[in-house]
Amino acid sequence: MKREDKTKAIEELKVKFQDAQFFYLTDSSALTVAQVNELRGKCYENNIEMKVVKNTLAKKALESVAEEKGYAALYDVLKGPTSVLFTDTANAPAKIIEEFRKEHDKPVLKAAYIDSSIYIGDEHVKALAALKSKEELIGDVILLLQSPIKTVIGQLQSGGQTIAGLVKTLSERGE
Repeated sequence: MKREDKTKAIEELKVKFQDAQFFYLTDSSALTVAQVNELRGKCYENNIEMKVVKNTLAKKALESVAEEKGYAALYDVLKGPTSVLFTDTANAPAKIIEEFRKEHDKPVLKAAYIDSSIYIGDEHVKALAALKSKEELIGDVILLLQSPIKTVIGQLQSGGQTIAGLVKTLSERGE
């Protein structure tokens, strides 16, 4: 790789790392070409960008934005083959990794950067997959807000029937 190509690759990665709220560093080295293509397809379906990167270039890109984002803890995992999964949904790559590993041994999670938190090691895949996405959290909040409103409306509706019944009974007694 020429120096200009390396500089360009570092700059592209720097922009990606700077803009990313969520990304995963994985090792998918033992997968066949067909399996990697299958993994890429699943990533594409879920709006995840998968990039195979050179560790030295990724480290230089991370170092250029490290102070702002706190990427220093990620430097040690940049050994061996590395794929970066960039996403807008925090739990999507973990769910794909978990699903893909039902049939294959890899990819293995090296580290994940989730909104300023760093998770190092493959043991975090289940916990990361269990995270709720922004959309799921908004849905939960809406459900929580709807519940009391539905209860109040139900009480008012049943209360209206009760009052109407009392008025009718009282008017019948009065006759």
